[in-house]
Amino acid sequence: MADFTAATALTGPPAPRPGAARHAFTADLDPQWAVGDKLHGGYLMAVMGRAAARSADGAHPDLAAMAASFIRPPLPGPAEVEVETLRAGKGTTRVRVRLSQDGAPCVEALATNGALDGGAPYWSRTEPAALPPEHDCVPSPAEVPGSEFRVPLMEAVDQRIDPDILNAMAGRPSMRGRVAGWQRLADGAAWDPLSLLVALDMVPPVSYDLGMPGWAPTVQMSAYIRAVPAPGPVRVAMQAEEVSGDRMDVTATAWDAKDRLVAQASQIAAVRTPD
Repeated sequence: MADFTAATALTGPPAPRPGAARHAFTADLDPQWAVGDKLHGGYLMAVMGRAAARSADGAHPDLAAMAASFIRPPLPGPAEVEVETLRAGKGTTRVRVRLSQDGAPCVEALATNGALDGGAPYWSRTEPAALPPEHDCVPSPAEVPGSEFRVPLMEAVDQRIDPDILNAMAGRPSMRGRVAGWQRLADGAAWDPLSLLVALDMVPPVSYDLGMPGWAPTVQMSAYIRAVPAPGPVRVAMQAEEVSGDRMDVTATAWDAKDRLVAQASQIAAVRTPD
C-alpha cells in the first residue's frame, strides 16, 4: 500500500471527547513502509503524529515538533496508539504519545501540535543543499544490488540520491558522513507536515558514506516541522558529526520546491563500527 494517508490511517473515536485528557486509537502498520523487515522510523512517527493531531480536536491540526524514543521494533499489523494531552493552550497542544503492540511499548514520544503556514520566513540564513538536478540523481530501488534485504519503502517514496553515493556503494565511501537527495511520494501526493517525517529519515543511512553499510536503527529522533511544504519534491541532506561508542549522530534538513526550509531533525542511531 503506497498511499501514505491510508498507510497511516487510524481507527478510534470519531472525534475527541471535549476536555478528555486521553485518547486511544488503533493502527494497521503497513509492511510497505519498511527497510528490510523493520518498519521505517519516520513512518512510525507519522502514525503517532496523526494520532496527536486527532486528539487536538481540530484546534491545532499540524504537527510542529516530535521527540521519539524507539524502544523495540513493532511488526506490521495491528498496533495501539495512546495519546495523553499534557496541555491544550491557545497556540499549541502538547501531548505524550505511545505506540504499543501486544501490550508492549514500541515507541514513546512527546509532540507539539499547532497551525503551520506556507509563508516566507521573517529571517533565514539556510540555503538548500547543493545537488545535481533531480533527473541526474540516482534512483533508489527496492531491490538493491548486493544487498541482503529489500527496501519496500522505495516503492512508496521516489528517492533520487546524489550520484556520489555510488562510490560508497562500491566500497569507496567519501568519509564525509553525508547523504543527500530528492524525494517525492510515489503516488503523486503532496508532502505535508506528517509525511515530512518520512523524508527526514532518509535511506540509505549516512553510515554508508562512512564505510558502514547495513541497517542503522534509530534510537532517538527529534523532528521539527517548520512550514507546510509547497507542491513538488523535497530535497533532504543528512550529515553526521561523530561516530563513537557504536552510536552515530545525524542531522537532517529538508527544503521544499520553493527552496524554503520546511523541516529539520536530529537523531542518534546505532551502528556497528569496523573492527
